[in-house]
Amino acid sequence: MGLLDKLRGEFVDIIEWLEDSRTLLAWRFPRYQNEIKQGAQLIVREGQLAIFVYQGQLADTFGPGTYTLNTQNLPIMSTIQGWKYGFNSPFRSEVYFINTRPVTDLRWGTPNPITIRDPDFGMVQVRANGLCVVRVQDPVVFLRQIIGTDSNVDVEEVTELLRREIAQAFSDMIMQTGAGAIDLQGRQTELGVRLTEMVRPRVDDEFGLLIQSITMNVSLPEEITQAMTRGVAKGVEEAGWINQLNDLDRYQRAKQADAMTTAAGNPGGSGMGEMMGAGMGMAMAQQMMNQSQQQAQQGQQTPPPLLQDSQTFHVEIHGSAAGPYNLGQLRGMVENGQLTTHTLIWSAGMAGWMPAGQVPALRMLFAAPPPLPGQPAQGGQPDAE
Repeated sequence: MGLLDKLRGEFVDIIEWLEDSRTLLAWRFPRYQNEIKQGAQLIVREGQLAIFVYQGQLADTFGPGTYTLNTQNLPIMSTIQGWKYGFNSPFRSEVYFINTRPVTDLRWGTPNPITIRDPDFGMVQVRANGLCVVRVQDPVVFLRQIIGTDSNVDVEEVTELLRREIAQAFSDMIMQTGAGAIDLQGRQTELGVRLTEMVRPRVDDEFGLLIQSITMNVSLPEEITQAMTRGVAKGVEEAGWINQLNDLDRYQRAKQADAMTTAAGNPGGSGMGEMMGAGMGMAMAQQMMNQSQQQAQQGQQTPPPLLQDSQTFHVEIHGSAAGPYNLGQLRGMVENGQLTTHTLIWSAGMAGWMPAGQVPALRMLFAAPPPLPGQPAQGGQPDAE
């Protein structure tokens, strides 16, 4: 290379941005003392935009293409610096490259659960997350509001800002629509479009950004998910449960009752199964008492159910639990002396084992017949003369 070529190379600068990053939204071209020489080459690639800033004032903007910087293609810069007849010396200016391609991997989520009123499950807390596609739409507004004096702006710098706006818009949207838990999961695509429309005006004029699309995934509590899987929201009403499952608390109690019933009805069950059966009986007795009290307050008191022959009892015989036996079988055991008032008895609904003579349902088995007319009231037999 000759001396003339060497000097020419020192006087002609090439200004370009070679970074191929989807996450970097803006980058400032590094210049020593911000000096750009006359005739410098400016290369702006597809998906980029170059903005000149002189002493804090926005000057000329360049889209994709190759430019030789002179007075003709720097009209605003020429006016600001007073280049009426062109310039032949280096000038100072900052050059910012703006990435105008969409950023597709911006993730968002609600920082705290949002409480909604569901027609089937009462008050339910939901969360939401998803992806947001965003790009710089107005580079001038973006430069003023976001970049400032930063040398580069990564997508992480606007992620927190967008997450806050999207989360607030999601909360406003579900309050406006009044959608329940099932609707939120069944209409996620539709509601994602609506959420996009609500977020756009909140960030376009303020930050120069365009929200192209927002996808959302609604997360429900585990209890609601299980209920939907089992068809509680739809099939429970047909089974006659819905009036007893007005909230999640009752639903959880029903699951506990199912578990205790299974343990108590296990053939040849262990002592643990019997204990759970006893606990189930206490829970069921308490629930029946509460329901009776509620019915009494409403003037709908119903008589207690009659004792059925199908009721069975376990009997303690020689230190082991035997049975279950129905009332007819127990009557025979009383007659042959195998069952006395002191024999321990247990049945579903009882808190624990207790003497048979203290069980109201069995007292009639031990009742002696009244004395015949003319016979003494005590002793059962007349005295021998």
